[in-house]
Amino acid sequence: MKSIMIMYDSLNKHMLSAYGCDWTKTPNFQRLSKKSITFENMYVGSMPCMPARRELHTGRYNFLHRSWGPFEPFDDSTPEILQNSGIYTHLVSDHYHYWEDGGATYHHRYSSWENVRGQEGDKWKGEITDPILPEHLGRVERQDWINRKYLQNEESTPQAQTFARGIEFIKKNRRADNWSLQIETFDPHEPYFTLNKWKGHYPHKWDGPHFDWPKNQRVEESQEAVSHLKYEYASLLTKCDHYLGLVMDLMDEYSLWEDTMLIVNTDHGFLLGEHDWWAKCRMPFYNEIANIPLFIWDPRSKKAGERRSSLTQTIDVGPTLLDFFNIKKPDDMQGHSLRSVIEVDEPVREVALYGIFGGHVNLTDGRYVYMRAPNKENEPLFHYTHMPTHMNSLFSTDELRKMQWHQGFNFTKGCPVMKIPSKGGKGLRNFEDLETKLFDLETDPGQKNQIKDQTTENYLIEKLISMMKATDAPEEQYTRLGLNI
Repeated sequence: MKSIMIMYDSLNKHMLSAYGCDWTKTPNFQRLSKKSITFENMYVGSMPCMPARRELHTGRYNFLHRSWGPFEPFDDSTPEILQNSGIYTHLVSDHYHYWEDGGATYHHRYSSWENVRGQEGDKWKGEITDPILPEHLGRVERQDWINRKYLQNEESTPQAQTFARGIEFIKKNRRADNWSLQIETFDPHEPYFTLNKWKGHYPHKWDGPHFDWPKNQRVEESQEAVSHLKYEYASLLTKCDHYLGLVMDLMDEYSLWEDTMLIVNTDHGFLLGEHDWWAKCRMPFYNEIANIPLFIWDPRSKKAGERRSSLTQTIDVGPTLLDFFNIKKPDDMQGHSLRSVIEVDEPVREVALYGIFGGHVNLTDGRYVYMRAPNKENEPLFHYTHMPTHMNSLFSTDELRKMQWHQGFNFTKGCPVMKIPSKGGKGLRNFEDLETKLFDLETDPGQKNQIKDQTTENYLIEKLISMMKATDAPEEQYTRLGLNI
């Protein structure tokens, strides 16, 4: 048995033709939908990038205990469990956060790994003289502008190299058994840098300044600028679609559909002006961010061209891979194998919990979305960790001087952990619109109008508390959220 996981960053479900978008050019995602199971109610768990990847490894929520950070000593790792069970695991990625302070322990869980340089602010090419930055809207950053100078032909771009190395692995090992490959590209994450061959798919009039990277804030630009940025995103999306097609071509050529599970997923979505917001972290997690695409081909059931409505989450991916290779999941994994969902759409959960450290704590049952806001002070709030690093820096000595020891949680395997106040640290974002919200997706799928329904809210609060208890949430989280337990 073999498995291939193709993972994107910031892949928007609502921009894919397989999910009903009628103007983007994504024929291979459409082709994939016909060859696999398409999931309608796949939700994020912990946001954003590295918290989501921790969930892929551990199969459990982490945003109530910690912000962005590395793999912990007590964590379970799906790739490592596979490796220890005789399954060769290989990671190919251009997602440069794997090699920063806040992610530098995940890739070592694989049997082997390759990294591709040059995405976004990757500290790749060194130039002492500052580049001349263009007149622009949104963001333009020094390192990214330097990196782009070295990415002026298609073969040199990170996504192209990432897929080339993944394809090399498939070709070299196609006749071998018992391996699991993860091809992971940073695209279509912002900035939406593509070459003209991809931009040419979306000709449009734009006389404004350079704009392919929005700020993480409310929309201040004109409607013309919003439309232009959507075309820039679509260009990168069509590039993603092309390279997906190359892997599917190999699966056709080598008959890998017979014994190879294929998972195509992402960590989260992105707001491209919807709800008058850009990006993904500071605002409430509307479904453009939280309800993400997922496609799975399971050669055991051979189910294809069908859709599933059961609630699923990122924490289910690891258990699904373990089940495929007939390996029992660890007790600490909260996720479930999706085999029953794939085969007959049998639900594996009643509700889905999701959020970001210090933000709303969200819950959906598939119909209602409940966003529980914290108190005005957003306190008390602590990081619980053995690995005190932020995204691209260590915790400061000021933060660590306030550290206390905590006895640990049900998933720390008897280990006490550092308890570090979040106030004043880099791990807490500048959130906006932190108000409790309730939406009925049945009557308002676009989440345009909040509802007031105390009976429904009480039901969702009960489910929320139950889920928080199941994940052994710190006691102060209930205080922060104004929940009585």
